[in-house]
Amino acid sequence: QLPKGDTWSIHKFGGTCVGNSERIQDVANIIVKDESERKFVIVSAMSKVTDMMYDLIHKAQSRDDSYVVALEAVLEKHKLTAVDLLEGDELANFLARLHEDINNLKAMLRAIHIAGHATESFSDFVVGHGELWSAQLLSAVVRKSGAECTFMDTRDVLVVNPTGSNQVDPDYLESGRRLEKWYSQNLAKTVVATGFIASTPQNIPTTLKRDGSDFSAAIMGALFKARQVTIWTDVDGVYSADPRKVSEAVILKQLSYQEAWEMSYFGANVLHPRTIIPVMKYDIPIVIRNIFNLAAPGTVICRPAGFGLEDCHRVDSPVKGFATIDNLALVNVEGTGMAGVPGTASDIFSAVKDVGANVIMISQASSEHSVCFAVPEREVKAVAAALEFRFRQALNAGRLSQIAVIPSCSILAAVGQKMASTPGVSATLFNALAKANINVRAIAQGCSEYNITVVLKREDCTKALRAVHSRFYLSRTTISMGIIGPGLIGGTLLDQLRDQAAILKEKFNIDLRVMGIMGSTTMLLSDTGIDLSIWRDLQMDEADIHKFVQHVHGNHFIPNTVIVDCTADSYVASHYHDWLCRGIHVITPNKKANSGPLDQYLKLRTLQRQSYTHYFYEATVGAGLPIISTLQGLLETGDKILRIEGIFSGTLSYIFNNFVGDRAFSEVVKEAKEAGYTEPDPRDDLSGMDVARKVIILARESGLKLELSDIPVQSLVPEPLKAKLFLQQLPQFDVDLAKQRQDAEDAGEVLRYVGVVDVVNQKGNVELRRYKKEHPFAQLSGSDNIIAFSTQRYAKQPLIVRGPGAGAEVTAGGVFSDILRLASYLGAPS
Repeated sequence: QLPKGDTWSIHKFGGTCVGNSERIQDVANIIVKDESERKFVIVSAMSKVTDMMYDLIHKAQSRDDSYVVALEAVLEKHKLTAVDLLEGDELANFLARLHEDINNLKAMLRAIHIAGHATESFSDFVVGHGELWSAQLLSAVVRKSGAECTFMDTRDVLVVNPTGSNQVDPDYLESGRRLEKWYSQNLAKTVVATGFIASTPQNIPTTLKRDGSDFSAAIMGALFKARQVTIWTDVDGVYSADPRKVSEAVILKQLSYQEAWEMSYFGANVLHPRTIIPVMKYDIPIVIRNIFNLAAPGTVICRPAGFGLEDCHRVDSPVKGFATIDNLALVNVEGTGMAGVPGTASDIFSAVKDVGANVIMISQASSEHSVCFAVPEREVKAVAAALEFRFRQALNAGRLSQIAVIPSCSILAAVGQKMASTPGVSATLFNALAKANINVRAIAQGCSEYNITVVLKREDCTKALRAVHSRFYLSRTTISMGIIGPGLIGGTLLDQLRDQAAILKEKFNIDLRVMGIMGSTTMLLSDTGIDLSIWRDLQMDEADIHKFVQHVHGNHFIPNTVIVDCTADSYVASHYHDWLCRGIHVITPNKKANSGPLDQYLKLRTLQRQSYTHYFYEATVGAGLPIISTLQGLLETGDKILRIEGIFSGTLSYIFNNFVGDRAFSEVVKEAKEAGYTEPDPRDDLSGMDVARKVIILARESGLKLELSDIPVQSLVPEPLKAKLFLQQLPQFDVDLAKQRQDAEDAGEVLRYVGVVDVVNQKGNVELRRYKKEHPFAQLSGSDNIIAFSTQRYAKQPLIVRGPGAGAEVTAGGVFSDILRLASYLGAPS
């Protein structure tokens, strides 16, 4: 009697596993080392042999005489492999059978050549020889290793009924009877059998069609009620997404039968869905393993009893993986005449069936006004023509308004059994797509909730896959960065990114990749991310801002892009609106955009509020101090701003903090320049325009619609020196400022250069003012900034922000902080 149950272990080895003599020996070693009491091994034809066999039939049908030479090549391949592996009687027996089979095939192919046609059963008989030879070879090699082993031709056991549509249904009852009979005559603890081939109830040779060997293994597993079925392949297991498109895809340790089913339907390299059906009935696990990496544990497909918690970075991640199907077209049938009319959907899909097209996905609005469905792009012309013919009367009468075809589509499916009990999965999915600036054309979700399917533009598919994969914590939140202006601030930022990148990746799952660095004349681009420890030494190309942005945003599959503008350039700032329109986030310490023409500023802010694209500019005022964010926080929580007053220039703060006693103003300015506090030309600081730009930024942030020209500015550059040598002649004008200082001191006051936003009176100004020595503005040291917010909540005592407001380190730190805020908005953990 045939023993059944846990004593049996089923193995299936694909064509790449038995591709040559060395690999066949490796397979034999795996079989011998398996400690299961009984082993049943299904094997495919050697790599490329099935294609060679189909080619023989094609050549014979086409009356191409080269089929004879091609058959000799098949003979030679198997003969050389046998000579490598076998010796003595085993070799002689195999070669005798091989030559006999080749002679029979020669006669059959000759008949096909004469007739110019091959029936399906003829073709199946010819093609099946590849499996016969590899199974005979492998069983002989196992015997040579000293193990008891028998060869099985599964056509003697496996019975299937062809069902049309290129599929077959196994006859388990008859196959079970035949297996009992075969086993009674071939008692063995190790059996090597042919995959892919079977017989009809009339004993005519046939095949199990696509992925037939996997199906063979699952059917035999069910017949034996085996402990497990191991599918040996050339990948480490089932990935959370296609690793060719998502480099951060991870191997899933476990999947439920339903998850594997869904993912395989949507093109994931798992199994054919029909492979899962036989083993599911008896709860037999399927294990996907890599024959080239025996250390990898693989993926177990089984019933979901508390599985999968270790698969994701987030323990409660409801989505197991993502799969895509490309080269689809969406067909949309719509019209008011469809609503409430029974049989419309039946007529649509009957027409589609008549042209033999495969419907991948269906979506219908509850209003019944439209039905849309996805079909392979190669079939869409025939489908559209069939629908237009079937519904020509309804189209002419206006009951149907259109039959529209949307070409170049792809499907993205999110799969996970836990999705059924987890609220918010759809929200997270669509939020990730929206943040990556991707439009969804159609949506479908079955009532089982095991998958959510969306239709997208084909060119967006990989970007979308990357975005949703990243969002569900299967990979890190990845941001592609382009840094413009690698000078003092930009260079310091790059150094800070270099030092912090590994920590951000490890602790916060934030993956910041600098894909481009651009200066005024040169730029550096990378497809994978620039090594920030050596970027200054790398070969640079000629700068081209359009090429630079296209590369950072378009030439890779990272879903999020940010341009960081570390210049003070109006030309670069003029591109912000266009970048935001394209879904590129912008972060900058450059004041030119927010203090430029009012209409352009308003246009920029309107776009920012309407889109999912972010524009952060904390470092435009006060370097790394939280001034903009403090102001925004006050306004967003309903406070009303009355007045903002502050020392906004680190340079002028330093100058007036040190302009004490008998020191000359020109002497302090010269000292500040030598210490690196001023611009190369100190007039750029002393003119007050930098402070005016900060005042206008805060005024606009507070809701005032002011132009830069509306701000009166008291310049500290004497009129005669605006166009002449400055530092050499500045001492001639020291007397005036010395007198102002003395007057202030006599009154117990100090001089401070301040900017004021008077929100109540809707105006702003920049000027040199006097403050009592006990005033907070008089208490500053070094190059500190200080800003006082007077609001309805902070009316008696203003809210004060104070700290270093100049310097490359703190400014770069402010920009870096904005980058991390962006990452948080895009889904990084807080």
